[in-house]
Amino acid sequence: MKTIVCDYSNFDKKAQEHVASNLAGLNIAILVNNVGVSYPFTQFFSELSDQDVLNLIEMNINSTTWMTRIVLPGMEQKKKGLIVNISSAASQQASPLLAQYSAAKSYIEKFSSSLDAELKGKGVRVQCQVPYWIVSKLAKIRTASMFVPTPEQYVRAAMGYIGQGPVVSPWWSHRLLGWFQNKVLPEFLSEKMTMSTHLTIRKKGMAKRASAKTD
Repeated sequence: MKTIVCDYSNFDKKAQEHVASNLAGLNIAILVNNVGVSYPFTQFFSELSDQDVLNLIEMNINSTTWMTRIVLPGMEQKKKGLIVNISSAASQQASPLLAQYSAAKSYIEKFSSSLDAELKGKGVRVQCQVPYWIVSKLAKIRTASMFVPTPEQYVRAAMGYIGQGPVVSPWWSHRLLGWFQNKVLPEFLSEKMTMSTHLTIRKKGMAKRASAKTD
C-alpha cells in the first residue's frame, strides 16, 4: 500500500506534479474522486467570503479535473480503467442559498457523463454517483436512517452500481427521492420548499456566527 499526501484545497502545479511523480509507473485501474466542501451554512452567494468561493472551486472542481488529467493517460494507454466521481443531489435541481455548491456538483455530473461518452470506445469508463444525505461531517449528520445510510452502507450499494451507467444514485431511497423531486414535484414547488428550508438553516447559522463573535 502506498500513501500520497496532498492538500486539495491548494492543488497547484507543484502539488499536481508531486502526485503525478508518485503515481508514475503504477498500474491504476480505478480512480475515485470524492473530494468536496460546502458552505459553512446555507447563505446567499453575495454573503460568501472570497475564500469560501475559491475553496468551493478548488475542492469541488479543480481537484477532480486535475486528478483525472493525471491518471487518464495511463488508462487510455492500457485501454481499460474506471473513474468514479462523487456529485450531490444538489446538482439535479435549483438549490437556492447553495448556488455555487450546486453548480460545482453539476459540473462534476456533466463532466463525468460527457467524458464517459468520449472514452468508452477506448475501454475507459467514467461514472458519476449522486448521493443525497450520508452520515458524515460534511453533511453534519451523525445518525443513520432509511434516507441517510452510513458510509459503509453507501459504499456497499455504490460498489453494486459500478458499470450501471454514467450517472447513478446507488442508495435505494436516494433514487426514490430523486425520482420524486425530478419527475413528480413541480419545479417551482421544489424551489420554494428548498428556499424555505435553506432560509431557516441560514437564520440559525447567522445567529450562531453572531453569538460566536460576541463570546
